Amino acid sequence: MVELLDRDITTREVLGWKGVHVLHYMGSSCSQKLRIFLNLKGIAWQSHLVDLPGNENFQPWFLGINPRGLVPVLVHDGAVHIESNDIIQYLEQRFPAPKLVPAGHESEIAALLRHEDDLHLDLRTLSFRFVFDRPGPPKPAAALASYAANGTGTVRGEKDRDKEIQIEFWQRAAQEGFTDECARASARKFRAELDALEGRLAQHDYLMGDAPSVLDIAWFIYAHRLALAGYPLERLHPRVFAWKEALGARPEFGKEIAVTPEAKAHMDAARRAQAQRGQTLEIVAGF
Repeated sequence: MVELLDRDITTREVLGWKGVHVLHYMGSSCSQKLRIFLNLKGIAWQSHLVDLPGNENFQPWFLGINPRGLVPVLVHDGAVHIESNDIIQYLEQRFPAPKLVPAGHESEIAALLRHEDDLHLDLRTLSFRFVFDRPGPPKPAAALASYAANGTGTVRGEKDRDKEIQIEFWQRAAQEGFTDECARASARKFRAELDALEGRLAQHDYLMGDAPSVLDIAWFIYAHRLALAGYPLERLHPRVFAWKEALGARPEFGKEIAVTPEAKAHMDAARRAQAQRGQTLEIVAGF
């Protein structure tokens, strides 16, 4: 689990925060995952919104809290934890009821969450190509320069390769865009994963058995985002679609994926434009 060391943090005031604090963004998939977990657990927490579209996460104050520049961040009684899956597993230990990691399956869940996290850049690729679909580079050069220049650049006292990976991703996106080839490769990865989930759901109501777990939360968020991107979930994976719809009807889940009317109008317009160009996710991926 990734708890930062004192020397990783330069925004020192957070070290005095008491209780459970979460720095997050409403539309961030990882933030949505954590908020659903907090809802199901009934954990009281204080919200600190970070403006990702405005690149607030690349500013010195935020990089002084999380050198990787990512949300969500948990500050629990002055201890700073990063990476959503690590935060969830930490909170599961500190707030064990109701149980969202089935007893005896802790190692399996941890491995499955690491595998899910390995697909995050693929989800980001499909999101920026098909959901957000804005003109120009996804991150301005000035924002990336601030990202590179600020923060300690260390996690647990060691130089952080993950930040370099993030910068390389955004630089490549600015130079090349989110190409058909990249989108196709990412979509096909998700098709294989969703096929596997379809098999799990043939046996049980949820991914780890007869009750929701953190794995259901994580994959619910991915399935929802893919559906927004135009992935043909109902046609290709009907059990996953029905499972997603049932979870989304629960307030603990549904309220965290709600979008504003303005955001919905933008996404609808993007989907129409993609259809007119023959550039929907279904077409690009060959689905």
